[in-house]
Amino acid sequence: MKVKACDLVRPIEEMAPLSQQEKWDNCGFSVGDPQKEVSKVLVALDCTEEVVDEAVSCGADMIITHHPLIFGGVKKISPQNWLGRIIYKAIANGIVIYAAHTNMDKAADGVSALMAQKLGLQGCVPLTPDNFGMVGNLEKECPVEELAARVKEAFGVDVIRCSAPLENKVSRVAVCGGSGKSFIADAMQQGAQVYITGDITYHDFYAEKGFMVMDIGHYFSEYGIVGLFANIVSKNFPNFAVSISTKNNNPIYYY
Repeated sequence: MKVKACDLVRPIEEMAPLSQQEKWDNCGFSVGDPQKEVSKVLVALDCTEEVVDEAVSCGADMIITHHPLIFGGVKKISPQNWLGRIIYKAIANGIVIYAAHTNMDKAADGVSALMAQKLGLQGCVPLTPDNFGMVGNLEKECPVEELAARVKEAFGVDVIRCSAPLENKVSRVAVCGGSGKSFIADAMQQGAQVYITGDITYHDFYAEKGFMVMDIGHYFSEYGIVGLFANIVSKNFPNFAVSISTKNNNPIYYY
């Protein structure tokens, strides 16, 4: 079954309109013709060189990712650097590349909603006025150690970077996928006792009394979106071939 690339992503854009992306972002098509008929899609968090090689190997002629391949201006497309190699390979193999990033971060059922679901948060509302993040209540209050164990299991992380542990039990939690340190004040204002996100920096771990931050890493906080992309395509195009990349790995390594 073949579908035009632009038609394939229409359900994604209905859920997360491109108009909702941040000004600095670059969502949508970055490589290839949106009018091209494609026969197989590979879904990943990032469009890395390994993911493009996998697409070539498995016969996928379109890649859908969360993070855009191109953010700033491209001055040279050459095999001499990683971005150039990716673009060069994609064009040479007729692969269309598409991304839904901050528009999907803001979507009501997007990145942060998936995080909230994994933790079983109830009564969730947007964390910020422009719909980044979610904040809600645990079904039952619990010690912070229990919450940390639940977070590790839910997101598949071995280690969580945390501020000083709370002495009281936790009942209200805020979450935000990706880099959410700029929303710490919003989490506190919304009454969250714990804020779970990624890319927290050193000084942000000096949290106010009665408030705690948990950094589970950028990759692990957002990876759930990959499955959502695959489900959206499969639901709307039941006979279309879609697969999740096996080469999508956390670029940060721990020793």
